[in-house]
Amino acid sequence: MDYGAKFGDGLSYEDFLAKHGSDTDHRRWDDFHAQVSLSDEQKSLLGSFVRDMQVLVMAGAWCGDCVNQCPIFDHFAQATDKIQLRFFDRDDNPDLTAALQTCGAPRVPAVVFLAEDGAFCGRAGDRTLSKYRQMASSLTGAACSTGIGDSLTDAVVQDWLNEFERIQWMLRTSGRLRQLHGD
Repeated sequence: MDYGAKFGDGLSYEDFLAKHGSDTDHRRWDDFHAQVSLSDEQKSLLGSFVRDMQVLVMAGAWCGDCVNQCPIFDHFAQATDKIQLRFFDRDDNPDLTAALQTCGAPRVPAVVFLAEDGAFCGRAGDRTLSKYRQMASSLTGAACSTGIGDSLTDAVVQDWLNEFERIQWMLRTSGRLRQLHGD
């Protein structure tokens, strides 16, 4: 799939919710959005990004995992002009849904990271490591210490920030992009 070509068809965070979210969905997303906060260090990191990155997010307004993660992406995009987010509804985009299956199923959110010119850089989702650790410990009991002392939300924010930062460093150190930008 040409994710770069698909990216332009996506919706902003607000437009995605306006088109696909019910009143209940809006409340759930808004409530979680209000719970998320970035530390000064996290804002500084995002503000230091120098390469534009396109972030394609396949989601469902009805989806609990999306409610608990997609507002985080919006916070990141608000902290820097280097992140362009576009949302796609899972049920309205069967081609994207098929291409982004996780563990053999159309799970969301699915996130695709692209360079400024639409070149594929990476993929993440449907949940972060911290969330899976929490889920696994509730199923089987903690097998080992996770080292997570903060709330699950704080840990998930940091998991996602680590992924966004990883892609930013990939873009920043890319020989192709360094030549393009003369740096």
